[in-house]
Amino acid sequence: MSNIALIIAGGTGNRMHQDIPKQFLTVNEKPVIIYTLEAFQTHADVDEIAVVCLEGWEQVLSAYARQFNITKLKHIVKGGENGQSSIRNGIFELKKYHAESDIVLIHDAIRPLVSAEIISDCIVKTKQYGSAIATIPCAEAMLMTENGVTSSGTYKRELLKRTQTPQGFFLNKIYEIHKKALERGINDSVASCTLMIEMGEQVHFSAGSEKNIKLTTIDDIDIFKALLLASRSAWLKE
Repeated sequence: MSNIALIIAGGTGNRMHQDIPKQFLTVNEKPVIIYTLEAFQTHADVDEIAVVCLEGWEQVLSAYARQFNITKLKHIVKGGENGQSSIRNGIFELKKYHAESDIVLIHDAIRPLVSAEIISDCIVKTKQYGSAIATIPCAEAMLMTENGVTSSGTYKRELLKRTQTPQGFFLNKIYEIHKKALERGINDSVASCTLMIEMGEQVHFSAGSEKNIKLTTIDDIDIFKALLLASRSAWLKE
């Protein structure tokens, strides 16, 4: 049984308002996507890496992988028109080369601070339950709104989880889900976990972290830079 990291780097990064896609922005002389790839490259239980890449950036990715010695990178797949189709492209490509029982860890290229502990727990929980969605508790008060401006309703935060990546599945299961979704015309689910639920499946949780941030805005880049420099005080209890 192999554990394969499927890194999704097919987005254009419109919300970042930069000329370069956010996964290829350089932070402290290293592209964002390389931080992400290094997390899986250095993890002992990850056997292989595949990247779904924004069309036109494949050669850049290959050059970066050589420069930073990402030796586990075996497949570069063309991205799709949205997140679901990009993931589907990656899954369908992996199906050509891997066993049905192999585990796929689907991860956003723009979550560069994923820890070894998060990756490990995703693998363990996927083996145990068949799926593993990295999550964190919802700490904020949650308000419901119809118009995006006002609210007159609340939602219990204890009933909510904030999802992250990686999201782990057995290859054959996630392949069949994408195949059936394609047949049913479901083509714009926001994440693998939501697609599974829309297709009538149950998903299980694995460990996430507040530090496992998704780089969506310029503010997120600032937070990422700060976290790269941060070290935990010795007196803080775990």
